[in-house]
Amino acid sequence: MSSNSEAKGRIVKALSGYYYVLPNEAESTERTVQCRARGVFKKRGLTPLVGDDVVYSLTENGEGTVEELLPRSSELIRPPVANVDLAILVFSVTEPTLNLQLLDKFLVHIEHAGIEPVLCLSKQDLEQDGEETEEAIAAAAAVNRIYTAIGYEVYGTSSRQGVGVEELHGRLKGHVAVFAGQSGVGKSSLLNALVPGLELETNAISNRLGRGKHTTRHVELVEIGGGYVADTPGFSQLDFTELGIEDLGYCFREMRELAPECKFRACTHVHEPGCAVLKAVEEGRIAESRHQNYLTFMTEMKDRKRRY
Repeated sequence: MSSNSEAKGRIVKALSGYYYVLPNEAESTERTVQCRARGVFKKRGLTPLVGDDVVYSLTENGEGTVEELLPRSSELIRPPVANVDLAILVFSVTEPTLNLQLLDKFLVHIEHAGIEPVLCLSKQDLEQDGEETEEAIAAAAAVNRIYTAIGYEVYGTSSRQGVGVEELHGRLKGHVAVFAGQSGVGKSSLLNALVPGLELETNAISNRLGRGKHTTRHVELVEIGGGYVADTPGFSQLDFTELGIEDLGYCFREMRELAPECKFRACTHVHEPGCAVLKAVEEGRIAESRHQNYLTFMTEMKDRKRRY
């Protein structure tokens, strides 16, 4: 460390006003320094977040002070995490049935946050379990067909059989990832399969904190061998408050690419003449389900605007 004992690190946990900073040169996550943040952040309206890269100094008692927040590459509001650069969207092929509208809603939020999404179809083992086989196979095929064409990566996993877990683990290396998806899709089992010994974390946290009125669900970065995963329920509330209507088309990759070819600059891709997006939908180059969902979200956003 330099003479004034300042060093760089990353906040891996925030709890009750303390920030746990992992020094950049630390070998393992056991070696965190418990820090307070300088009062100046509050004055500037800044809050240190889990995932923040920081400069901190050590105090005499072995604790520390967060002196400076380094620039963020991304920032999520719910869950409050900084510098996430990968979002693993977990959707199950059956139970709950695959909902493409919800999938597109997640993608809109992730694209808007400027984070790279990766689709993960969980519970692949259910396909072999009986009646729903055909529906499940069709659902998985639809996702593969529609989303790989737009350039999204799709992984199939089964936590029970350990299928696809290794590949996903490899994809997470070198990244700070957040897991998101509808509830009941097996996010916790998948995390447990990725990080042996995490069982404790997924269920015990809420009991340990005793879900009282004042306990905020705390976010923690868990090391998974060469990468980090935010141990958090992910995007819990998906509403479009942070999004402007004009941002919506940008969050659909295939529309973003075609928009410059539209006749009108502020084309909404709804009914305008000379719209490159509508033409692509007609010709089957853009999936009808994607455009339908886009229209649904747009209506939802307009209704919300009218209400406020």
